[in-house]
Amino acid sequence: MNRSRADKRFATAEPTTATTPEVVRSARDRAANALRPRGCGISATLALAFLFTARAVLAQEFDYDPARPAALRTCDDQRNRGRASDARACYERLLSSSTGNEIQAEAAWAVGDVRRANDLFRAAVEADDKAVRPRVRWGRLYLDTHQYGDASGLFREALEINAEDVYARLAVARLMSDTFDGDARKIVTQLIDKGGDKVLEAHLLSARMDLDDGHYGAAERSLQRATNLADEQKQPPLEAYELLAAFDLLRGDTKAKHWIDKSLAYNAHYGGVYETLAHYEVMRRRYAEANEWLKRAVEVQPERWSAQAELGVNLLRLGDIEGSQAALQRAYSGDPFSATTVNTLRVLDKLQDFAVERATSPDLVMRLDRKEAGTMRPYVEQVARDSIATFSRRYAFTPKQPVNIEIYPNHDDFAVRTAGLPGIGLLGVTFGYLVAMDSPSGRSTGDFHWGSTLWHEMAHVFTLSITDHRVPRWLSEGISVFEEWRTGPTPGIAVSPRALDVFHDGKFLPVATLDEGFIRPDYEDQVQVSYMQSGLICYFIEQRWGFDKLVALLRQFTKDTTTAAAVEATFKMSPPDFDKELARFLNERFAKYLADPKVWQEAMKAAHQAAGDSKWPDVIEPARRAVDIFPDYTLGGSPWLLLARAYDEAGKRSDALGALQRYRELGGWDPDALRKLATWLDEAKQPQKSLEVLNALTLVAPLDASLHAQLGERYNADGKAADSLREYKVLLALEAYDSAAANFGIARALNSLGDRAQSRRHLLEALETAPHYRPAQDLLLEITGKPTQ
Repeated sequence: MNRSRADKRFATAEPTTATTPEVVRSARDRAANALRPRGCGISATLALAFLFTARAVLAQEFDYDPARPAALRTCDDQRNRGRASDARACYERLLSSSTGNEIQAEAAWAVGDVRRANDLFRAAVEADDKAVRPRVRWGRLYLDTHQYGDASGLFREALEINAEDVYARLAVARLMSDTFDGDARKIVTQLIDKGGDKVLEAHLLSARMDLDDGHYGAAERSLQRATNLADEQKQPPLEAYELLAAFDLLRGDTKAKHWIDKSLAYNAHYGGVYETLAHYEVMRRRYAEANEWLKRAVEVQPERWSAQAELGVNLLRLGDIEGSQAALQRAYSGDPFSATTVNTLRVLDKLQDFAVERATSPDLVMRLDRKEAGTMRPYVEQVARDSIATFSRRYAFTPKQPVNIEIYPNHDDFAVRTAGLPGIGLLGVTFGYLVAMDSPSGRSTGDFHWGSTLWHEMAHVFTLSITDHRVPRWLSEGISVFEEWRTGPTPGIAVSPRALDVFHDGKFLPVATLDEGFIRPDYEDQVQVSYMQSGLICYFIEQRWGFDKLVALLRQFTKDTTTAAAVEATFKMSPPDFDKELARFLNERFAKYLADPKVWQEAMKAAHQAAGDSKWPDVIEPARRAVDIFPDYTLGGSPWLLLARAYDEAGKRSDALGALQRYRELGGWDPDALRKLATWLDEAKQPQKSLEVLNALTLVAPLDASLHAQLGERYNADGKAADSLREYKVLLALEAYDSAAANFGIARALNSLGDRAQSRRHLLEALETAPHYRPAQDLLLEITGKPTQ
């Protein structure tokens, strides 16, 4: 590891006590390169819902290693009991004494002087190339300051010296657990099984992972063991108490009072118990409840910077921008090394410059980048209105608050806004009545269907609100996917072959434990597969029992319950029996594909190979075979597109048109394919169907000026002045288009709608740009009765 590079980070990201926005912004900009992480260690292309509920790596507040020097333990006890002044004085005495580098490093760290601690740990390591403990503790300092790569490097060095060192292995496991990168559970289990049963931290970490996964029985056993060990070893019990409070919360005791009282009796100024309770509320997407816990955390411990930061992030989830910024500025003043804090503050700076568009009936608040607001607003509002009307009818529920929608043209800004880190493969996310998502300009055209993404997220608004955020993740995601398939802008059962392959191999998770596929996936693309499985379960319910049963299942979660109990109550069968019925349904619905997936794969390979060689006659037979086996496949490289192209190349336009129409009917939305379909429909004298396709394209490629120009003219020719007006206003907002032509289109539509004054204004603007623009001259003459000069 490059020591000089790592050491420099502590110098550039210097803590500051400044609290004004200008000074904070300036300081954090200076620290930019030091604070931006290289990656999160998770690969996924769909919205990874579990990421923004993940616990940020916390500083190790308690060193449970029995080898910790006695001099430090004396100071630790003062700190752990909440006697901050006495603790600080104790640590400062150690700093001014002649104790060794390692003890002084720990003391400097405890009083917040991380740069000095860094130098002292480096000196301790340089003094003994074989020292393990200083490397582990130095790595823990890096965790405290969010330098995860450097921490990992130090842990590896420690293990190279002694592969069996318990606390080096635990440090690796804690990092893996908190960043969802690696198999932390395997390390902890092996450690406990191989003589580490008396290692307090191992049981605490095991309990934390079990609570995250919903394995409450195992968590309870680990916490009982941890509590006993803390008592036997005279270690601080605060981490055990906070996890026991979380255990009570997750089992239905919303007050968790017993363990809160014990924690505060031990240390009246310890906010960790409240911060942990907030963490588990966030995991359950109960953001309002999390907010109350976080407020209490910073009330009892104002300098708990991780809680201040999480309060800021959580207030942003609830739409409180000013409160979020204030909390994050406080967090930054005490911990300027947090990438989450710094990045979120930057996004808040940008968000204040967004245009705020409001609509009523239903109530909507749209925050749109000013450069895109004029273009995006009509379509965002259209999709939001249509979705609210649809879901209100289907789920018999009316939103009780305005729905806030934020659209980000910069994907990293969106990722930071939702997860605190850039570079994460999210498309959209919903925090109750707040939706945030990528703008179509944030990705290449055709990368995603932004209209369907917004539809998906609006479904979450309903499932979360109806159940007061109790709905399990799999069902909320499943209903959102299902509604995309059934009522969204691109209806069709768009199942991936990968999901069917996993089902074919018998690896679908039982419905009772399906949430695990989202929270702690066992293989690389299990999150994506879990989305598909959840959507298929909802589709199965609709097909087997009718849509009302799906609503009934959702409403089971208006009270605290489990998936297993909800399934039994709704369908009068056990979850294993439900899984068997689902399997039977899928085997029938996708029988041709599941009979032998390799047959479809071979047909696809042959069709694509022939297309790649431009041997279009040779494409037809394997492409037809592929669509016969798996007609629902309309995702990337769909055989329907190959078949349409092959038919067209063979001079069979009618067959080609039929293939593209079927592709769209099944949910296909490739923008180039839709443009081709619209053209072919016009050539086939089917202008209304062509217009439908062009209108559908606005939800894929709304920033395409030529599309809006075409729609503006088509609507005008059809006598739909209001629709024509919308398209020309969008054209004018795009700025890249001819402003004279856009102003003329607006004027013509306004004139048709009877607004001659505004029509005249836009005509004059058109003529100011292009004085000799004859259509504008003629319309102005018609309106005023006077020739233009």
